[in-house]
Amino acid sequence: MNSGDTAWVLTATALVLLMTIPGLAFFYGGLVRRKNVLSILMQCFVIVCVISLQWVLFGYSLAFGPSFHGIIGNLDWMGLAGVGAAPSADYGTTIPHYAFMSFQAMFAIITPALMIGAFAERMKFSAFLVFIILWSTFVYDPLAHWVWNKDGWLLAMGALDFAGGIVVHVSSGISALVLAILLGKRIGYNHKPIRPHNLPFTVLGGALLWFGWFGFNAGSSLAADGLAAQAMVATQVATAAAALTWMLVEWWHNGSPTVLGAVTGAIGGLVAITPACGFVSPISAIVIGAMAGGLCYLAVAVIKGKLGYDDSLDAFGVHGIGGIFGTIAVGIFAQEAFGGKTGLLFGNFQQLLVQGLLVLVAMAFAAAMTFILYKIVDAIIGMRVEEENELVGLDLTQQSEAAYTVIE
Repeated sequence: MNSGDTAWVLTATALVLLMTIPGLAFFYGGLVRRKNVLSILMQCFVIVCVISLQWVLFGYSLAFGPSFHGIIGNLDWMGLAGVGAAPSADYGTTIPHYAFMSFQAMFAIITPALMIGAFAERMKFSAFLVFIILWSTFVYDPLAHWVWNKDGWLLAMGALDFAGGIVVHVSSGISALVLAILLGKRIGYNHKPIRPHNLPFTVLGGALLWFGWFGFNAGSSLAADGLAAQAMVATQVATAAAALTWMLVEWWHNGSPTVLGAVTGAIGGLVAITPACGFVSPISAIVIGAMAGGLCYLAVAVIKGKLGYDDSLDAFGVHGIGGIFGTIAVGIFAQEAFGGKTGLLFGNFQQLLVQGLLVLVAMAFAAAMTFILYKIVDAIIGMRVEEENELVGLDLTQQSEAAYTVIE
């Protein structure tokens, strides 16, 4: 047991929790209309509660427990049986097993929360609760097992995902797109402006996400060591490059740079560097960030409009596209001196093929399972709120509260 490693992982765990509440909650909350802001905050808050319990009861065992042929964990660790304060022989050998479990719980929490951006302003709260539990169990837990469990079948093939490009961002981003298409467009979409109600909230949330992301990426080294420092540097420069790239492209394309664009670009850079931060040099990280800023802008500002889907807060355009690109970028920019692995630019074409397969498998699995789970919940409960409730707003119709009180 190493007290320094333990202290760092516990700190990183708290940082990743901060990413969901209040970080993501305020980032998304500021982007919706004022009649729906509480519904966003409620969904983010409740996900923390629900998935914390799911993870302890059986989710952690499914994801990281003893493997059934590399496909799924058994239930030997159900209720954290066999998980304790001693280090694990398989995960974080210098920290308590409880610390590793808690750190991974925060990833399990934020991943379904990212999808909220796609179905914001139109999903029933009851359906939301049921769907999130099912999605976490049947999509997130298996993917985490395949990529991060020591016996996972994709890990055995050589798949590289340092901190969650596939497990977190591609899974949630692709699922978000499926949900946006199945739910349909918000009333009035493409016919009248649907503007953010509080951009300062969004900037605050984005800044908290950037801050917490150091726990997300550098914490994934599971030690207070050089790899954590490397991941932190890569995270910082990639994010800066992405934010500036989005700003400049938007300035050229629309005639002015916006604070929303800069913050969204930063999130795109954070997403893209997540799978790569433990494998690439700082210079490569800058290139990855800059490319991610441009690609995410293209997805949000151009492609979304041409295809016509209503991804309310651009969960797919930022997390899906950023995660796909970042995962592929590992196969291009990985460098032996920075993580023991090499990519295409340094003589290993095979790694690019493996990363491409990783993307295809994750996309197909997440899309198919999300479609199936949606249809099941929709048939039993109904996923979308009634038209009148959507017009009034989810704050009043789902939570019976209003975010802002007008004094007569």
